[in-house]
Amino acid sequence: MNKKPVVCVVGSINMDLTITTMKMPMQGETVLGNEFATYPGGKGANQAIAASRLGADVNMIGAIGNDSFGMTLLNHLKSEGINVKGMMTDLKKPTGIANIILSEDDNRIIVAPGANEHVDSDLVDKHRDLISQSDVLLLQLEIPMETVIHTLKIASEYNVPVIVNPAPYQILPDVLFTSVAYLTPNEIEADAMKDDPLFKSIQEKLIITQGERGVAFYDDGAEQFLPSHHVKVKDTTGAGDTFNGALATEIGRGTSIREAVDFANTAAALSVTKVGAQGGMPTRQEVEQFIQERKHIK
Repeated sequence: MNKKPVVCVVGSINMDLTITTMKMPMQGETVLGNEFATYPGGKGANQAIAASRLGADVNMIGAIGNDSFGMTLLNHLKSEGINVKGMMTDLKKPTGIANIILSEDDNRIIVAPGANEHVDSDLVDKHRDLISQSDVLLLQLEIPMETVIHTLKIASEYNVPVIVNPAPYQILPDVLFTSVAYLTPNEIEADAMKDDPLFKSIQEKLIITQGERGVAFYDDGAEQFLPSHHVKVKDTTGAGDTFNGALATEIGRGTSIREAVDFANTAAALSVTKVGAQGGMPTRQEVEQFIQERKHIK
């Protein structure tokens, strides 16, 4: 229960280009912004850093471009204690970027994948050892689907449980439904999955994040629900990634699914109280302190 888990993340690494504005622009509309900043991001890197801050040993498999953004992101991952042995520098594609508009306690995001498109089967094969030694493998969909499927097969060979965060959403192949331990869609993604013939057969694998309402999941064959924590929201970017990094950490530690979801739900709540996908990600001490404080309030 108290072991330090090993989490392997195969996924994207981006630089987030973030602008805040009082009003979200409509199509064809120009509005004045308030502040512009760059932040380390990408769903893969975000989830890796969340897991590391929450107590996991994290191995990252991914790609950056041969540019200033790439070097900044690589050094940042190292500073967060991430093992970057599985990283490659792409000489043909630039580092991926995400253009993020923040307004009215919400966000809209456009991603240009860049080097993330070259996170391929060959790169994953080269670092099989990082997968084989892991307690849990964490995947998202900002890398090619072919790579996701290949990575699932490798994890299966080594009996490593896999969590897939199906974002940004796309049509999911059958092998993904049948091979994962858990799928972590948000409400919109879960709704898009309902038309798949396999959807009803995987209910116990679903952990559905519902923003300010909380999270739904299955435990002992029955649907469960945990409400969100009421906090002052500054930036919702990265809340889902924090949830997934925290969930992977707790699953890797061997906690029950309810305990893992509860911990991840709390970590995600704390993440929205600060600006930046990674800037708001809490440490394990912060999450545990928040949980203890809430117990005293009750």
